[in-house]
Amino acid sequence: MTDTAIPSGGAPAARPPVGRNAWVALGVLWFIYVLNFLDRQLLSILAKPIQDSLNITDGQLGLLGGLYFAFFYCFIAIPVGWLADRTNRVAVVSIACGIWSAATVACGLAKTFPQLAVARMTVGFGEAGGVPPSYAIITDYFPPRRRGLALGLYNLGPPIGMALGVLFGARIAAEFGWREAFIAIGALGILVAIVTPLLVREPKRGGLDAATATTGVAKAPFWATVGDFFRNPTLVLAALGSGVTQIITYGFGNFTPLYLQRELGMTPEQLSIWFALIVLFGMGGGILASGFLIDRFTRRSKTAYAMLPAISLMVALPFYLAFLWAPSWPLALLILLGPTLMNYFYLSSSVALVQEEVAPNKRVLSGALLLLVMNFIGMAVGPTWVGYASDHFGSLRTALYTLAPVYLVAIGIFLVLARRLGRDKSRAGDVA
Repeated sequence: MTDTAIPSGGAPAARPPVGRNAWVALGVLWFIYVLNFLDRQLLSILAKPIQDSLNITDGQLGLLGGLYFAFFYCFIAIPVGWLADRTNRVAVVSIACGIWSAATVACGLAKTFPQLAVARMTVGFGEAGGVPPSYAIITDYFPPRRRGLALGLYNLGPPIGMALGVLFGARIAAEFGWREAFIAIGALGILVAIVTPLLVREPKRGGLDAATATTGVAKAPFWATVGDFFRNPTLVLAALGSGVTQIITYGFGNFTPLYLQRELGMTPEQLSIWFALIVLFGMGGGILASGFLIDRFTRRSKTAYAMLPAISLMVALPFYLAFLWAPSWPLALLILLGPTLMNYFYLSSSVALVQEEVAPNKRVLSGALLLLVMNFIGMAVGPTWVGYASDHFGSLRTALYTLAPVYLVAIGIFLVLARRLGRDKSRAGDVA
């Protein structure tokens, strides 16, 4: 029987080590992911001028960044994942980038709340085709034991995209207006979509997995792949734990810029510098650190895929509460570095776990299913709930306090997942 574990030194002997094409592909896909979150972050960064211009409430703002966006983003990801598993994944990513970038331009042209809502839904429609195929492309460019780092580097896209959204979005809006910020960044995305197929080659599916490197990979049936995912308690727990965590990250993240300005008196210029730095070094440092830690500790035990997120959330909770208590924005930003650093360990852990658990011909669709569960829980519930709670209580600070118990739920789910991964290891040892 062929051994499915590849030594940490790289791919099987017949395969070259990680080379230039892999790093180029990772770099291009990473930049597309940066644009993905840059487009997405614009709504929260420009919330105040958008509210002033279109007369929308916190609740409507929450719907734009939450339920309306998530509905298309999550459910379109499933057919797109199925298509990408059976066709050229690079082409799917390129087309998706073009769609969401054009829709971002449309956001800048919106004159009413319904028009903005339709444009944001279309952004979600396009972004659904960006991440799952990219996960699978990266997995087929990097061998096992290097994928945690590669996916960790790729997952630096959100913090850098968010930081650039804060920096350039606020600056462009201050100089020209919020509409011009959407139009300029959307136009850049259209250009990137055009050049992507020229820079990234489609890798062989499963080419760096010993079990499939020589036998090829058959096309996986759609419903069987869906069934396999939801019958696997490990994958379901990873998706649920990530989804509950994202209630915090999306609910908190979408309203933090507005909170800092409205409750603590930050100006747009101060926000564009200091908040951007917190996002870049906090969120970026957490995601990058998690990639290194995953590669290191999962060599000893797969329970690290769950324990790392659980421990990081335990550390993040007191910082989160202290941030909401802080009476001034300089102190609040200093404390904010804690939860921003620790809130995102779950992402690389869950993605790497799912990519390792499924067959190569099911990776895109399985990645899409992971995003479906975690984003429909987190993205749909988090911003929508915070916006509604802010309107209900008349206080954005009070609304953000209601996210604190969600930390405990997420920690509990990841601890259950860790226990299951430990049992799976024991069973494997008994069989061996």
